[in-house]
Amino acid sequence: FSFLQKKRRAATARRQHLKSAMLQLAATEIEKEAAAKEVEKQNYLAEHCPPLSLPGSMQELQELCKKLHAKIESVDEERYDTEVKLQKTTKELEDLSQKLFDLRGKFKRPPLRRVRMSADAMLRALLGSKHKVCMDLRANLKQVKKEDTEKEKDLRDVGDWRKNIEEKSGMEGRKKMFEAGE
Repeated sequence: FSFLQKKRRAATARRQHLKSAMLQLAATEIEKEAAAKEVEKQNYLAEHCPPLSLPGSMQELQELCKKLHAKIESVDEERYDTEVKLQKTTKELEDLSQKLFDLRGKFKRPPLRRVRMSADAMLRALLGSKHKVCMDLRANLKQVKKEDTEKEKDLRDVGDWRKNIEEKSGMEGRKKMFEAGE
């Protein structure tokens, strides 16, 4: 019993050690990713946003503001254009899906019925005029000759089974059976 407990404790200790090692690796990976994102952000800002240099005179400051407003207007126009394109495409998509839904509703499929066809008719339907072979399924069946006519006559001569049972029931029937046995 104690041996099993020691094994279980060792297994849980190994699991806990592996868990802690995995958590440490995950933490270092998260730190590396965060540092890489920060470096990427700094590079992007350095590339796309030049450092701000505030001019000393009022006229230069006004020109800078005009440039910034022009950039803001161009970005707003682009955003507006993309929004309009998006709305137009979503509207077209909704119209097409509505047309598709309407078409599905108009043409309902009729319930399929079982059609009985002979093998010849089926081959003609599948192969068309190429079909020349006649498949007579009855020709391949075995032919049975009636040789057992005597047996059938014997069976018919036995008569009605109800009469046999009535004769054997009661004392007369038992007496006949007893006499027949001797």
